[in-house]
Amino acid sequence: MEPRETMQEKVYLDSTIPSYYFDNRESVAAFTAVTRKWWTEMSTSYDLFISDAVLQELNAGDYPRKDEIIEFVSTIPLLPLTADLEHIVEFYVANYVMPKSLVGDALHLACASYYDMQYLLTWNCNHLANANKKRHIRVINGRLGLSTPEIITPLELFAEEENQ
Repeated sequence: MEPRETMQEKVYLDSTIPSYYFDNRESVAAFTAVTRKWWTEMSTSYDLFISDAVLQELNAGDYPRKDEIIEFVSTIPLLPLTADLEHIVEFYVANYVMPKSLVGDALHLACASYYDMQYLLTWNCNHLANANKKRHIRVINGRLGLSTPEIITPLELFAEEENQ
């Protein structure tokens, strides 16, 4: 496969992004609106990726519109899960980047880091898009020789508006 002349930045989507796109709960209506706006206005500006971990999480849930969500992500390229990723996740847990109970979050971070994504897009502000964790994540990824993606919400990945 020939590399494209203009490579777009790469974005790893965790399962919260497609889930919130279809969410009808009033409690997350603002997140849903931002997710849909980002998808409509910005998603084509990036190369998007998911992993099998995203598909597993989406398939495991019991929630409305599940089939639509899975169909929605079906055209997004899938990053393969490898033994290297298992070792990275183990290192994250051993070094308190993520608790053992949140192996899915650790796997999302491992995929985005291992595959050198510029961004990990998520609505998970407790364990991923959290300013108090970012330095720790950078230190641990540095020890592993991995780059660290910008871990952000869709709110932070809109194009800058030009002054008129």
